[in-house]
Amino acid sequence: MGFFCPFFFSFSALQVSRALSVSPASAFTSVSAKMAALLPFSVPNNNNPESNPFVSSGRTQFGSVRISCSTAKMGKIDDTHLRLVNSVKTNATFRLNASRESMESLLNLKMSGKESLTETGYEKELFDEMKHRFLNFKRLRYLQQLDHFQKLANIQEPKFMIVSCADSRVCPSNILGFQPGEAFVVRNVANLVPPFENEPSETSAALEFAVNSLKVQNLLVTGHSRCGGIRALMSMEDEGDSSSFINKWVAIGKNARSITKTAASNLGFDRQCRHCEKESVNQSLMNLLTYPWIKEKVIKGSLFIHGGYYDFVNCTYEKWTLDFKESDVEEGGGCTIKDKECWM
Repeated sequence: MGFFCPFFFSFSALQVSRALSVSPASAFTSVSAKMAALLPFSVPNNNNPESNPFVSSGRTQFGSVRISCSTAKMGKIDDTHLRLVNSVKTNATFRLNASRESMESLLNLKMSGKESLTETGYEKELFDEMKHRFLNFKRLRYLQQLDHFQKLANIQEPKFMIVSCADSRVCPSNILGFQPGEAFVVRNVANLVPPFENEPSETSAALEFAVNSLKVQNLLVTGHSRCGGIRALMSMEDEGDSSSFINKWVAIGKNARSITKTAASNLGFDRQCRHCEKESVNQSLMNLLTYPWIKEKVIKGSLFIHGGYYDFVNCTYEKWTLDFKESDVEEGGGCTIKDKECWM
């Protein structure tokens, strides 16, 4: 749609009202019905969540835990579609040149009594709120810490790189309190880290930049409760849908799913998903070690690998650290985790 002129829109509505012998307000509603409508994005929902955030078995209990070293394949993310219902056409004299068909369509819409949804007012409210938040940030934080932000404008030296889920409920900066400049963050569906031998991805590129250029000291992969990506992983067939972006992407976690199916076979599906949410974090930690420049720094002790799990139902956070011993990995024994804590 081209440039939108409020004057044109109101003037056209008046002309339509005269042509149809209806009120300008009704004609305005009719014309509004032809505007674009935004389809909402579906968010996975767990209908029967487990209330206990620590129900788990096998590989995710507190204490020393062995982590398998195997890897899996890549996949994709499903599309969110934006549909344009119609557009308003104008000419230089701001006249509405409606064809007989379009006039009949408007009349039928009026007669049906159905209310239309215009996005213009709602969008304005959203961006007005966003503007208010930005100006508050500028006034209360940026201007109050001007020296800090001016330093950040020249260089960033984050101590952490975070791999987190794209889920709107688990923003790591909000949950863990990272301030600008403290954490380099990449987010994807189900917070997965693909192994080094997979095709390039934005996660692999972010890892390379964070470790080799920014010299971060800590890598933190953080999972979360009621993860839609993990539910998709646990629900998919072994072959999966080759046309699904989601299935191809979450296939990276197939080993975590296999481990979960074995270790938690006696549990219901929801509790298996909770188990896999944590197991997939451990598998991603092991996948990090397949990157030669990450493994080299871990061996030298200049880089540390951590896992985390945020339960937003009960607002708790579990944190653990990979206890890397190269001899264990070479012998196929995997790694252990240490320093496990639960913040509640």
